[in-house]
Amino acid sequence: MAYWFLAAAIVCEVVGTVALKFSDGFTRLGPSTVTVVGYLISFALLAQTLKTVPVGTAYAIWSAAGTALIAAIGIVFLGENATVVRLGAIALIIIGVVILNLAEAH
Repeated sequence: MAYWFLAAAIVCEVVGTVALKFSDGFTRLGPSTVTVVGYLISFALLAQTLKTVPVGTAYAIWSAAGTALIAAIGIVFLGENATVVRLGAIALIIIGVVILNLAEAH
């Protein structure tokens, strides 16, 4: 169940971050509200995750997945450049989390 909480926390964080892009510096009420609510729910779900998942593992997955998803959304939907460096960095983030989880399992 903890990893379902973690997945939901990641989704809420990503939604909040995308809304932040459209909040125009917190001058638009709708996107600003979605940002604040998204982050609040994300942290609440992350807190539930931490009841059973080690903090290093949970935070690594939460932050890396959020970063990779936001970068992908930026490329696919927001017209950001898909450079070799950017795509390589996303791959390194994912590889780093996988290695961290494999190391912790042993």
